[in-house]
Amino acid sequence: MRMRNLWTKAGVLGSVSMAFGSMFWSQKKTAMTQTGSTTACTEPPSPYELKLVQVLFRHGARTPLKSIPDVMEAQWVPNLLEPPAHTHINYVVTDLEGGPRPSSPVEDSYRANILTGGTYPGQLTTVGMQQLYELGERLRKRYIQDTAFLNPTFSPTEVYVRSTNIVRTIESAKCLVAGLFQQSQSDMVSILTTEAESEILYPNYHGCRLLKHLSGHRWAESSTLPDIAADLRSIQSALGIAAHQRVDFILIRDDMVARETHGLPCPPVLDSWRNTVEQRAVEMICHIYEPSKRENLQLCVGPLFHTLMGNIEDQLQGTTSESNRKLFLYSAHDTTLMPCLMALGVFDMQWPPYAADITLELHQHRQTKEAFVKVSYIGKDQLIPGCSGVYCPLQEFKQAFSNYSLTSELYESLCNRTEG
Repeated sequence: MRMRNLWTKAGVLGSVSMAFGSMFWSQKKTAMTQTGSTTACTEPPSPYELKLVQVLFRHGARTPLKSIPDVMEAQWVPNLLEPPAHTHINYVVTDLEGGPRPSSPVEDSYRANILTGGTYPGQLTTVGMQQLYELGERLRKRYIQDTAFLNPTFSPTEVYVRSTNIVRTIESAKCLVAGLFQQSQSDMVSILTTEAESEILYPNYHGCRLLKHLSGHRWAESSTLPDIAADLRSIQSALGIAAHQRVDFILIRDDMVARETHGLPCPPVLDSWRNTVEQRAVEMICHIYEPSKRENLQLCVGPLFHTLMGNIEDQLQGTTSESNRKLFLYSAHDTTLMPCLMALGVFDMQWPPYAADITLELHQHRQTKEAFVKVSYIGKDQLIPGCSGVYCPLQEFKQAFSNYSLTSELYESLCNRTEG
């Protein structure tokens, strides 16, 4: 129970939906030109020039954060954690200034527990490593092979990599970079992290008193909502879980999906409960994040949104020493993606799968020089409410973003309050 509380407070409880969503690639028109008896196909240049890409992604498949009590045990053995050779790169983990990696109390709390089979909770598995490698390959096709936007060899002047200070997200970032650049690098890959108190890559209950005040009790409350509580009692009885055991649908889902993803046995009774578990877990998370209340979501995503918009502004103005940067990678969690999707108005009421990504592309119209932002989720373009099209004019996008964006100063002043 202590483990669950730690992760509940940290806001990084997570698991995977099996529905990856459909992949979407816009169909490009081809212009046909006749040359004698040969028909040549040429693609007209896009009216938009890609200027910047930012990818916020969930880590890959992992061991569960906690096993469902009183049910058949799964064997989480060390063999499940073997890194594939093609995911190896030369990398170093630092703080945001390039100094030593900060301590990680959340990671330390994992190491205080051992799952049946001998591994720790929340460890990235071979399956998860491969998932992130494949996400890297998808990004490679789009940004190296199809558009030649990125250099095919990793360069730190071109690519920025940041992760939460947790081993599974750090390793996920490494695997994505390996897939994106096929292990080709001109320099060491630096993966930047920060200490838990100042983390902006997930809702920071530990570092923001007001967020803890507004949302902390809602984690426990979410299991007591009438429909959820009734279903929880029924599934506990069906699984034979003792009444005194503290479980909820997020915990059950986390263990269930982790088992399924790795081909490990699940209690057969869960087969008939799968859809209910999925639905109730999402309902719980919606109760916790309160997407209907702007202030709660602001505190969850405000500093991250401000950072993403700052990267866009810096690229357009070209005033910083890092204006050559083309790609920002942020390795995070499902509890990062869900409030972001809610704030953007495109949450589909499905738990984000392992390796899910939200990608923001900055484009500039070649003739008018007007700037546009395009958002995709798991490869599918999203129409953001308030935007006149998928290619969203920058001013419209800034307006939509500004509803939730917070400068670090405003975030800190709000967090220091104790009531909303």
